[in-house]
Amino acid sequence: MKRFKFIWKDKPAVLSLFFIAAILAAGIFAPLIAPHAPGEVRMDLRFAGPSPDYLLGNDHLGRCVLSRLIYGIRPSVLWVMAALILTVGIGAFFGFIAGYFKGRTDAVVMRICDVMLSFPGYVMILAVIGIVGAGFENILIAFVCLKWAWFARVIRTSVMQVAEADYVKFSKALGAGSFQIMIKHILPVSLSDIAVLASSSFGSMILQLSGFSFLGLGVQAPNAEWGMMLNEAREVMFSKPGLMLAPGLAIVLVVSAVNFLSDALQAALDPKLRTSKQNPQGQTIASGTAIQGNGVA
Repeated sequence: MKRFKFIWKDKPAVLSLFFIAAILAAGIFAPLIAPHAPGEVRMDLRFAGPSPDYLLGNDHLGRCVLSRLIYGIRPSVLWVMAALILTVGIGAFFGFIAGYFKGRTDAVVMRICDVMLSFPGYVMILAVIGIVGAGFENILIAFVCLKWAWFARVIRTSVMQVAEADYVKFSKALGAGSFQIMIKHILPVSLSDIAVLASSSFGSMILQLSGFSFLGLGVQAPNAEWGMMLNEAREVMFSKPGLMLAPGLAIVLVVSAVNFLSDALQAALDPKLRTSKQNPQGQTIASGTAIQGNGVA
């Protein structure tokens, strides 16, 4: 846990952490926070500006933009996080099996991963959408089915390195089972790599879901989702730019916060990055020689 104390010294990371926590809480308690129902139509308030009752104004159907923005957290962030957790779980399972048992098991799992990773991600997701149809659930299914292979390959490499450690071999010699060794010795060491991978993929998945919803392939109207809100507001983007500003700014802020937190997490788990951040004018290691600002140590 000492490594994670470095995050608390990184102000952008701390602010990002609290911001993401606030966003998640707002999505979970959306019915209690949102001032209006997200689908409440008020044609008499069509394209109305901000007011005390509607702080961000109303859209083309008179719906509360703020309420739809808050409810949009659920598909845009919460459900993406759920899909990410499932994806990481599947990838970690196969990565642990391939990295620990090696041999034929490793060969079979890696060939499957090679097939899954041989095509660009967007192309494969579009192919899945073309087969099963557009929709929010289908997008999440496509994420899980296609992204687990990348996690499995990276986690496999981490597991193979740890599996060759002396304390793992000693546990085998003492008669410990494979499952016990993976849970007790390998998983705690690999959690740092898994955390960095998951955090770095979270922002890209949010962008991908919003992009597909903007194209009409993800969340369908009248459901509230940030990409869908951008799609609905694009026809009046010049006359009513505020309708695109709110969901667009929400996407930018959340993805930026995730990226800041991911960078801080990676620095906290990597001693070299942590040292470079703590000493911006200090030592830089290159080819085994410590070079300082005033000379060579």
